[in-house]
Amino acid sequence: MSDTRTAVVTGAARGIGAAVAKRLAKDGLQVAVLDLDEAASQKVADEINADGGKAIGVGCDVSNEEAVATAVERVANELGAPTVLVNNAGILRDNLIFKMSADDWDAVLNVHLRGAFLMTRAAQAYMTKAKFGRIINLSSTSAQGNRGQVNYSAAKAGMQGFTKTLAIELGKFGVTANAIAPGFIATDMTAATAERVGMEFEAFKAAAAQAIPVQRVGTPDDIAAMASFFASDEAGFVSGQVVYVAGGPED
Repeated sequence: MSDTRTAVVTGAARGIGAAVAKRLAKDGLQVAVLDLDEAASQKVADEINADGGKAIGVGCDVSNEEAVATAVERVANELGAPTVLVNNAGILRDNLIFKMSADDWDAVLNVHLRGAFLMTRAAQAYMTKAKFGRIINLSSTSAQGNRGQVNYSAAKAGMQGFTKTLAIELGKFGVTANAIAPGFIATDMTAATAERVGMEFEAFKAAAAQAIPVQRVGTPDDIAAMASFFASDEAGFVSGQVVYVAGGPED
């Protein structure tokens, strides 16, 4: 793979996004580590650079149209045309529907769906020109429905339709679009969920593992490995797919 290829990973200051950014850097890509907090993004970029890769930290609210345009242009100027995009940025605002505010609905849909749309619209201009592109969207097993997550579930289901449509529209330009739907992954986000339901994180993970065929919860590196494949030249005939990385089959 060309050492001049540039990837943008959103929500990359921690968790799955950080793991994906580091893995793509090891694969030889230059990486823009994009997150709301530029200082936190730069910390991950510094780790990549110290490990022999090339990365920059970029602060950006992916739901803000002007901020996205500015960020993607900056990546193109400082690293090179972004032809790999990982739409990972996401937030949780869990609640049962009768207690969910419109603001909590809007916040989740704005970061996940509007953010993915804005980032993809900006990046695809470079991909179609290069006649090469890889768009990797993060969905979730919650796309099939999950109590207390009507906003998150809707957003993650939306990511799947978004992905399939991108694959149809952009395929003739050498651009693929695929989605990764993680199951239970041990991150700060799932730790916060455990705290919210009043469980110790280790007990929370152990309980989750019992319901997973491989008898363990996932790690950010499990997702990064799938992203690595989707971003590769070898994955050029795989597009419009949703792969559940969940330790077992999903309906």
